[in-house]
Amino acid sequence: MTISIITLVGFAIVGGLYAGKLARKTGLPSLIGFMIAGTILGVSVFKVFNEPVLQHLAFIPDIALGFVAFSIGSELNLKVLRRLGKSITAILLCETLLTFLLVTAAVLLVTGGDWPFALIFGAMAPATAPAGTVAVIQEYRAKGDLTQALYAVVGFDDGIAILIFGFACAASKVLLASDAGGSTDLLATAVEPAREIILSIAVGLLLGFVYSKLVSRIRSHDNIPALTFGFVCLAVGSALTFGFSPILTPMAMGFVLSNTSRSMTSSVATRMRPLMPLIFILFFFIAGAHLKIGSLPSLGLIGLVYILARSAGKIFGARFGAIVGKASPTIRKYLGIGLLSQAGVAIGLSIVVAQQFSHLGERGALIGTAVLTTVTATCIVFEIIGPIMAKIALKKAGEIPDD
Repeated sequence: MTISIITLVGFAIVGGLYAGKLARKTGLPSLIGFMIAGTILGVSVFKVFNEPVLQHLAFIPDIALGFVAFSIGSELNLKVLRRLGKSITAILLCETLLTFLLVTAAVLLVTGGDWPFALIFGAMAPATAPAGTVAVIQEYRAKGDLTQALYAVVGFDDGIAILIFGFACAASKVLLASDAGGSTDLLATAVEPAREIILSIAVGLLLGFVYSKLVSRIRSHDNIPALTFGFVCLAVGSALTFGFSPILTPMAMGFVLSNTSRSMTSSVATRMRPLMPLIFILFFFIAGAHLKIGSLPSLGLIGLVYILARSAGKIFGARFGAIVGKASPTIRKYLGIGLLSQAGVAIGLSIVVAQQFSHLGERGALIGTAVLTTVTATCIVFEIIGPIMAKIALKKAGEIPDD
């Protein structure tokens, strides 16, 4: 007898809910419980949520990530950004670039000077997964300068990460092209990520203006969740259809709302708050179900170097940027350790590498396979330690209420 997909979704919600409660009792964020429950029932252990089932449920993480991005955008008020503006810009540039440079240098040392290999691994490193950080912030109802800085950095650094990836990928292709007997247009390959970012933001801003007008005229606030859900789906669906960023598009939509009507932003947040735990349960349960624990032993030296160099780049890059931008001592001390999560964007970029580099000869195919395997495995580590470190950072900053 085949179990209905709807039955499995119900099981995921109920099982994830109580696994999250158990995690909270041990002092861990609930999302760790959601992920553990998904991992036990997923492809690594009992295989109740096997590959065919996860393919049927693939739209759920896309929608959930859209809501996370929309939430980030709705927290990015221009008044707050102006206050943090210089420091946030410095932090974004320093933490993304230093992470890229450190990982590239470390992989160069390990591989004996393999530039295409090192550049691609360096390009994977700057991306930060926003879902884990936002889930921790919302679960513990954190408030303060560090919280605002985390929202801003995890919201914008994927855009910079995509740009870095575009240029690094283009350079690697040029270096490998001669081995495959072909040629690559460096400029055309490098310009594509910039086009993606610009169009993603433009579409998100357009949808945001329409959404803001409609939500401000809504008579019954009970209809806000339906309207918001519909527009988040429109934003994510448009992004996936036309090859835009499914993070930047809904984030831009939330940004418009935040900066056109603060009172309406508060009403939307109040109405959407009861739905967010459900969204996080499904997102992290399915993420856990995807995790292939058997791939961890394949990490090897490259994986270990990647984890250490990426962590150092995020922590020290954020601190250096905060010093340059004259951010508060709290942001200097704790922002970096809240930026370690990595998942969807990095895995997505590694899949792009595996697909595109398979046509660049044997060496290109080897790089693509190594990147996909290593990034997938290291994301397991970062998705576990990232939210835990984010909670520690917020707690030490005094931005999590004692109750």
